[in-house]
Amino acid sequence: MSNNTFNSFDNAPLFYREWQPSAPANGHILLLLHRGHEHSQRLDAIAKKPEFAAYKIYSYDNRGHGYTLTKATDEFMNLVRDLDSFVSFVCQKEEVETDSLFIIANSVAGVVASTWVHDYAPKIAGMVLIAPAFKIKLYFPFAKAFLKLALLFKKNLNIKSYVKSTFLTHDVDEQKKYNQDALITPHIPARQLTTLLDTGERIVADAALIATPTLILSATNDYVVDSKIQGDFYANLASNHKKWVSLEGFYHGILYEKEQQKAIDEIAHFMTSCFELEDHVIINKMIDFTKQEQDKLAYGSLPLLNKVNYICQRNMMNSLGRLSKGIQIGLEYGFDSGVTLDHVYKNEPSGKFLLGKIIDKNYLQSIGWRGIRQRKIHLIQAIEEKINLLETQGVEVRILDIAGGPARYLIEIAKKYQNIQIQVRDYQQQNITEGKALAKKHHLTHIEYQQADAFDWKKENQDKYTPNIIIISGLFELFHDNVLISKAIKGVASIIEDNGFLIYTNQPWHPQLELIANVLSNHQNKKWIMRRRAQYELDSLFALKGFKKEKMQIDNWGIFTVSS
Repeated sequence: MSNNTFNSFDNAPLFYREWQPSAPANGHILLLLHRGHEHSQRLDAIAKKPEFAAYKIYSYDNRGHGYTLTKATDEFMNLVRDLDSFVSFVCQKEEVETDSLFIIANSVAGVVASTWVHDYAPKIAGMVLIAPAFKIKLYFPFAKAFLKLALLFKKNLNIKSYVKSTFLTHDVDEQKKYNQDALITPHIPARQLTTLLDTGERIVADAALIATPTLILSATNDYVVDSKIQGDFYANLASNHKKWVSLEGFYHGILYEKEQQKAIDEIAHFMTSCFELEDHVIINKMIDFTKQEQDKLAYGSLPLLNKVNYICQRNMMNSLGRLSKGIQIGLEYGFDSGVTLDHVYKNEPSGKFLLGKIIDKNYLQSIGWRGIRQRKIHLIQAIEEKINLLETQGVEVRILDIAGGPARYLIEIAKKYQNIQIQVRDYQQQNITEGKALAKKHHLTHIEYQQADAFDWKKENQDKYTPNIIIISGLFELFHDNVLISKAIKGVASIIEDNGFLIYTNQPWHPQLELIANVLSNHQNKKWIMRRRAQYELDSLFALKGFKKEKMQIDNWGIFTVSS
């Protein structure tokens, strides 16, 4: 076994361990993820089990745990980003693709792993979730609500765990080891706990977009987490290769119980079966799920209280709401229009009178618009990363946005990078006119605008412009049909320079789909009904045209992704 550190997504160093195969290696890699409060050293005995002797094994200490000196994070999604960074690090170090990896994740780590496969859509061999903590038993009425209220007054609030070793295992020796372990971390940031619980709810409800082969080991006498919620997650999974095992009489610390061998045998058998599978991604199943969701929004009935609520909201928007500049713009041009997005990006509340500004401020702080602004930050980060990479290679940078609207964000890029070429295309002439005016205002001669249809490339294929960075942002989310989307991807593939970079956005989830469909109108003055796409689905469409996904970012709410 060896120890070292790797740099995570924010360059924070995290401590990790690796175990070499003690038997002839099978070329597969096993990632062991420790439960909350613990650390990777406690998994040493598990890593040395004879059932895992043919695997190269890696594990790491979470922030604020074990030998990782980086302090604990307040945001649960940072733990997901850490896992994504660790997977990239291991794959690069071992020179393998993700399909060589299998994950065993315990308790909170089970939520980390399931969130990662849902949001990032990696093609790993499979995963085992051991007593995943989708819902923690807090034993206090309205505990989460009280914690969120307390965080308004004390942002750095920490909570000491009530979990004693006697709740984790029947094995007295293992209880003593836990109690005497100086590296056990008894506290957890309150905000990390609340965002963990929020994310757990999201992932359980949306597990139909998870295709990863999954084994769940559930303890029947679990005093720490709710086993019933684990069953809901399992029932919703899209994967055709999944297995549920109830371990009778087991406490939460399944891997430390007297009869732990039952769990080890189940894990070993399931791992072997997963590496024998040829393909486990169930794209059509996911498409059917999101299409059915879309049809319910378009044609389904609503409970009376919901219906009354949405009628009241529409009436308020058409009366008092018009005092808000943002709502006024949405009502006139559509809430999915480029003009609306410009107002959202500016994030400067305005309207008639003080009341109009207050309404506009509340409007701009809706979770969807916060996600949109974070998407812009991630998009600019991704573009600048590729510009810097190409420039260090001595390559002239040529950027194309196939449906950029006025592309204010590219105006910002053009002002920062004077030696690159940028072309922005859009279907609407008003956006082209506005973009040209912006470029002229800022005296930018290296950004040009052309009217073009992102879904019809006959004319554009005759263009001599061969970009090495192509951007597709906020476009595919507006269209339901994959045949149409595939036309755009085919066009992009036909003109992008070899080994060029594609940067694209997606909306795999949204907490307000029903509200948006029943209250807001789109640019065609119709109900704004979305069909979200699983990240698996969109990534697969690009893969069919020869693109290989290398990196992805997602906001803390799981709404918008930016991939390259």
